[in-house]
Amino acid sequence: MHWYDKLNEYFPVEEMKSQEHMEALLKDFPEYYHKDEGKYHVLMYVEAEDFIFIDYLFVSNEARGQGLGHQLVEKLKAKQKPIILEVEPINYKDSDTKKRLKFYQREGFKHAKTIGYRRMSLATREVNAMEILYWAPNNEGEDVVYQSMVKTYNKIHTYKDIHFYGEPYEPVEKVVQLNNKEEHKNIFDEI
Repeated sequence: MHWYDKLNEYFPVEEMKSQEHMEALLKDFPEYYHKDEGKYHVLMYVEAEDFIFIDYLFVSNEARGQGLGHQLVEKLKAKQKPIILEVEPINYKDSDTKKRLKFYQREGFKHAKTIGYRRMSLATREVNAMEILYWAPNNEGEDVVYQSMVKTYNKIHTYKDIHFYGEPYEPVEKVVQLNNKEEHKNIFDEI
């Protein structure tokens, strides 16, 4: 099965980029946007000078529980840069949401409680609220995570959005918010 089909079957439509969008990122930013693919996994990620953003991490059912996800995350951790990702809140109708959170908690990720992330899906026209998780090798704070999310949204998520989707995504200041005064509830408290 093609790598995009694996991702498209696993991730909700409101979280998916189009295949054309992702192929353009790989072609136009080969030093920045990466694909690590094997028989049982697909890892799409951004590697900037000062952070890593996991765009998609898929491990097939056949390989779950065998340490493959851990190995992939360890490979990224070895680069000694903050690692950031978006994760959906727990949905009790989808048991994988809880499993994903437990996995990232075991891997040492923290919840960025001061960062709000709400993006309207151009596919469903609904607002998709996500939580931001991060791993910080040198105790980098949520301000670093916020700046990295802004860069990722502007360079990756909205790259040629009008070309690929026929309309622009919302501006970054509407999607990614930093609120130092009001922390969100820790998502790991729900598992």
